[in-house]
Amino acid sequence: RKKASQDARVNGKPAVILSVMKQDNTNILVLIEKLNEWVANQNDLNQTTGVQYQLIDDQTLPTQKAIDIMQSNALIGLLLVLFVAWVFLGTKIALLTAIGIPFVLALTFWVLATTGETLNVTVLLGVVIVLGMLVDDAVVVVEAMYYRLQRGANALDAAVDSMKEVALPVTTAVCTTIAAFLPLMLLPGILGKFMKVIPMVVTIALAISLIEAFWMLPAHLNAANIDLKKKSRVQRWRESMIHWIQLKYSKLLIKALRWPKLTLLSIIFAFISSIGVLSSGLIKVDFFAGDTIRLFYVNVEMTASTPLPETLKKVLEVEQQVKKHLTSHDVRSVAAYAGRMLTQTEPKDGDQYGQIVVSLLPKTEDSRSVATLVDDMRKDVTTVVGAENVSFLTLASGPPSSKPISVKVRGDDYKEIQAASVVISEILENTKGIKDISNDASRGRMEMTLEMDHDAIRRAGLNPSTITRTIRLLVDGEVVSEMQDSGEKLQVRVKSAQTQLDDMDKLLSFRIPLPAGGSIPLNRLVTDERKVSLGNIRHYNFKKAITLEADLVTLTEPEDFWDCRLGPALGKVERDYDKCQIDTVTANNLLKEGWKKHQAKFPSIDLNFEGQLDEINESLNSIGFLFLIGIGIMYLILGTQFKSYYQPLMILATVPLAFTGVILGLLVTQNPMSLYTLYGVVALAGIAVNAAIVLISAANDRFEAGMSVVKSAVYASRRRVIPILITTLTTIAGLFSLATGISGKSLLWGPVATAIVWGVGFSAFLTLFTIPTLYTAGMNRKVRKMKQKEAKLRKENAGN
Repeated sequence: RKKASQDARVNGKPAVILSVMKQDNTNILVLIEKLNEWVANQNDLNQTTGVQYQLIDDQTLPTQKAIDIMQSNALIGLLLVLFVAWVFLGTKIALLTAIGIPFVLALTFWVLATTGETLNVTVLLGVVIVLGMLVDDAVVVVEAMYYRLQRGANALDAAVDSMKEVALPVTTAVCTTIAAFLPLMLLPGILGKFMKVIPMVVTIALAISLIEAFWMLPAHLNAANIDLKKKSRVQRWRESMIHWIQLKYSKLLIKALRWPKLTLLSIIFAFISSIGVLSSGLIKVDFFAGDTIRLFYVNVEMTASTPLPETLKKVLEVEQQVKKHLTSHDVRSVAAYAGRMLTQTEPKDGDQYGQIVVSLLPKTEDSRSVATLVDDMRKDVTTVVGAENVSFLTLASGPPSSKPISVKVRGDDYKEIQAASVVISEILENTKGIKDISNDASRGRMEMTLEMDHDAIRRAGLNPSTITRTIRLLVDGEVVSEMQDSGEKLQVRVKSAQTQLDDMDKLLSFRIPLPAGGSIPLNRLVTDERKVSLGNIRHYNFKKAITLEADLVTLTEPEDFWDCRLGPALGKVERDYDKCQIDTVTANNLLKEGWKKHQAKFPSIDLNFEGQLDEINESLNSIGFLFLIGIGIMYLILGTQFKSYYQPLMILATVPLAFTGVILGLLVTQNPMSLYTLYGVVALAGIAVNAAIVLISAANDRFEAGMSVVKSAVYASRRRVIPILITTLTTIAGLFSLATGISGKSLLWGPVATAIVWGVGFSAFLTLFTIPTLYTAGMNRKVRKMKQKEAKLRKENAGN
């Protein structure tokens, strides 16, 4: 039999480990149920077969948890949306508004199914994001009807008049939201593929919600025969509350309009302060922040000549150090194997490789995080004597697949590449916040190179082919015959019985017979060179390359982050600031700066930073470009409705206000600034302008009816403050649970929800003061120009 190429142990017993991969469009939860059933059936035969089956890891547990989080957040969001609608509009109208949500979602899921999309966590995130927005257009319509019903209009007239008033601004608001989301479908790279379905869900749901708001909702309200003439105690309280809000807001707005410059300067100061907070490093930056999978690997690498049994022995020794730090609250199973080492990019096979896979139980209050577990055991595990390298590999949900630092050292001379990679490793080791440095240049075995001395061979009267054949027979043997046995091909190999491969000098002293008689030792016919061989030679873009990878320190507790940021400035020295967190871009920039000092020594070496850094740069550039596309489309939509160049710019001024809210939210919640957060900021641009659209539309209607500019702004704001509050609160309510983590926190989705919640809330509050101020300033200037033009025409007519 051939020697084993891999060997595994589970709970100290010999084992065979199988990895089960699902096919596309397969329900992973159903698949795991079937596997568990099969394992149980096989274990019933354990006494007969002597084989025990065990599912050592189950990655559907975090999937199920993510689905549960999304479902509970959607339910909590729906209840909060209903509560907000009830507070402002009453029970019947709130229920009629909420009736449309199941209709819109059902139709959205039907459209997604026809396009081939499956139900997954990303789709559910899109549903949670759009949940609060689904009722925004319905709320504006129903509030306009509620306003007329309060004043004695019948249901049919209230519905018709309301549609005349709000149909155009509501359509524009939905279109601008779609305009912000839709370009995100063009986001390239792995992030774009991962998040592509979210703008699709939002766009489909919002388009369908217009049908519900414009046709179904008015019909339902007309059929409900809502009578507000007989006012209950709750209804009287509701009307007095709304009146109080309108009155207090109007007084504050008038004060703001008396000091327009101070109002605008205060808002500009808030925006500049948010940029200052971001640039000062007070916001954590983690571009691919994700929820850590409750699974990690311990990689063990031995010298290249280590046999498989010795590698397994050392792996089991490392396993004992790992188990010292595990408790029953943490671990699900521990498996160890030698002969293979899995990485984020490719598996490495060879007797010198070993690995331990630790599967953890779902997170509870009693269990520790993966980062905490790894930090606790790192010292004991990495100081095991005898292993050439021991490192950890942790995994996170979502993209990307590469590590934060991944640099390819490219060149033509492999020795120079090796020297350069050593320098880069030293730079990484001396950089704070970097851990688990590794490279793919595996060390080879000891080798002896024999080169024939042709002059000596010719003087001895020998043929060079005789020398090569003799060496082959001494070392590897020669196949002299082949045969078949039971359908299997067998080879007959002839090999010297005198060969001692562990004694190279004896091999070289072997005497070769001469044609003229006598013999000559082999070492007089060849020259030998002994050295460590190369384990592999990899190429990248037609050049030899060594890839170095490293991970970044992750701070899980907010107080650790503040210690790192403010500790040195406050004179605190008790913390280990060498482990402070840095982001991917900063880490790679530090590596580039460190390399500049040594670059002159390696003129033919170039560094390639493709990987996570390349993905980040591509995503940042694309998100910025798609943001500008979305803003451009929004400007065209707004310009078409308002027939103005200035008013669309006035409305788009709410986008920086929303960004200010996002920064404030990240600072308060200590969520990281990630690509997902920026994704939320781009999407937020379309949501933030909705309040300004309905406000300016109402102001224009009053101005065209003959009101002065100031009165138009004040009365329109007083009329629209309630629907703006309702739509803002419903959007916040839909995402509040996910943003605050009431039913489970998520580093992947939480920052997106936080960005939208804080951005919408902050921008809506500032919009109620900023837009009227900008409107009065712009329209007063317009009125002055119109008066000057009229005066000029009158003067010309008088002269004629």
